[in-house]
Amino acid sequence: MYVGVILLIIVVLVVLFAVGIFNRLITLRNQVKNAWSQIDVQLQRRYDLIPNLVETVKGYMGYERGTLEAVITARNQAASALEALHKSGGPTEASLQQLISSETALKGHLGSIFALAENYPQLRASEAMARLQEELSTTENTIAFARQAYNDQVLMYNTAQQTFPAVLFATAFGHHPADLFEIQEEAAKKAVKVSF
Repeated sequence: MYVGVILLIIVVLVVLFAVGIFNRLITLRNQVKNAWSQIDVQLQRRYDLIPNLVETVKGYMGYERGTLEAVITARNQAASALEALHKSGGPTEASLQQLISSETALKGHLGSIFALAENYPQLRASEAMARLQEELSTTENTIAFARQAYNDQVLMYNTAQQTFPAVLFATAFGHHPADLFEIQEEAAKKAVKVSF
């Protein structure tokens, strides 16, 4: 009788313990998803600002058409990569690498516009250009903070899965390590110079 009660208590404690681990992993996975959505929102904001930037500089930099077209092409490729990431169900290593690659190209082309704008004093003095530059700069900072927050959440989620005793239950509960948002290319790690 006592052995049966003791076994029942042990089983109940193990079940409660497993439920606690399950709930913690679910909470952390949802925090990772939320952190990713913050990056998503800011990337979309940047993509929305770029056509305005191109329209603003188009009148001043008419003969720099190739640069403007390259920016629009890079913006469209980055937006497509983000859309593909959405369709794949969220960030995976492959979809993140595709997005990072297209984002690197986009930042490079944006840097080209800002570098060329140095040659156009009227453009530098334009209120619209100054406003767009400020918005893009703020958006870039927000994206950087969102990426950092995402990686912090991924680190906590992955660590929670890999520590004992959660490691015994994580895969059984359907949890797998999330991918960090890491830039592999050295050129992409360099800051884009934006100055007017």
